[in-house]
Amino acid sequence: MTTTVDKPAAAAALETSDRVASHLHPSGSYEIADHPVPTGLEEVWRFTPLKRLRKLHADAPFQASTTTCTWTAPAGVTIEPRSGDDLAQWRGISGYVPTSRTDARIFAEVPSSLTVDIAAEAELDEPVVITLDGTDAATTEAGHIAVRFGANSRGTVVFIHTGSASLAHVVEFDIAAGAHATVLTLQDWADDAVHLATHVARVGRDATLKHVAVSFGGDVVRLSTTVEYDGPGGEAELLGLYFADAGQHLEHRLFVDHNAPRTKSNVDYRGALQGQDAHAVWIGDVLIRKVAEGIETYESNKNLLLTDGARADSVPNLEIETGEIEGAGHASTTGRFDDQQLFYLRSRGISEVEARRLVVHGFFADIVGRIGVPAIEERLMGAVEAELAAHVGVDNGGVSA
Repeated sequence: MTTTVDKPAAAAALETSDRVASHLHPSGSYEIADHPVPTGLEEVWRFTPLKRLRKLHADAPFQASTTTCTWTAPAGVTIEPRSGDDLAQWRGISGYVPTSRTDARIFAEVPSSLTVDIAAEAELDEPVVITLDGTDAATTEAGHIAVRFGANSRGTVVFIHTGSASLAHVVEFDIAAGAHATVLTLQDWADDAVHLATHVARVGRDATLKHVAVSFGGDVVRLSTTVEYDGPGGEAELLGLYFADAGQHLEHRLFVDHNAPRTKSNVDYRGALQGQDAHAVWIGDVLIRKVAEGIETYESNKNLLLTDGARADSVPNLEIETGEIEGAGHASTTGRFDDQQLFYLRSRGISEVEARRLVVHGFFADIVGRIGVPAIEERLMGAVEAELAAHVGVDNGGVSA
């Protein structure tokens, strides 16, 4: 079934002569033909193992879903699937125009969307939790979710991904003026899962977004997150955690588009890797447009290699079109344990194995403690402990089985 989606007026309004295209991101188009099948030679695909994506990046059929979707929500939230004429007001709710073949296919071919509508002025006393549980990695499927935070609302939306699946996803967020939104996506897939996802958020005037991406499971996970602004005063904090084991490929791509003045962004992603051919990719890009005077931005990525044979690729970028800014910077580090931290702990009678465990625990705890959802924080630290529990010895400066 093919669904026709009219181009949102908001997206059209952004196409002005001042809209400078990012050098690291392709132009958007709703036409599938405008997006050739990636070959792996493109800058935005060169780190991704295309052969392991089960053709989700190309023309794999979007089959009937074998992934169950359930949710819980407090008062003030309406969640419902929509199809047909109802899709026009939800597809492209963030102003997103597809920048990949997969996303263009989702907009054109997926016949329904799950919509989450948080009422204006609502203050949610508990998070909205949406759980996607896969049952068959042989089924290639796709979906679209749209989330709207009404003006001056305050709430948290959590996505939990478990089980076996081959899933392509577009998730959009429209955060109205004055809203305070927290979004957490947890990729806790089974070992055979493939997840190719795009998250796009539009942050309104004086609104705030905290977006947290956590990837522990799956064979291949590639999550691209884009933020742009719909007026001055908007703020975005993008936090991320990932823990790659042997053979896993976990890729996170961040694009913050400062297209309005006096906006702020802060990106902080941290990952640990252990095992042969564990691979993590982090690409951070901030575009500061000519109109974005008085903005502040900083992006950081830190990787901790726990064993030999693991690899982390980390590429921070800044694209600056105006010098009238408050501040902009980036940092990236990849290395083994901090010898001074280990010496400090061992000098107090703590064994080397336990000292290494404590260092990794602290490496992640700083981010986890900023999530603001106690139940999720406890679950994440439990997952970190489970990862470390499988590696109890010490070899070549890393933790090994």
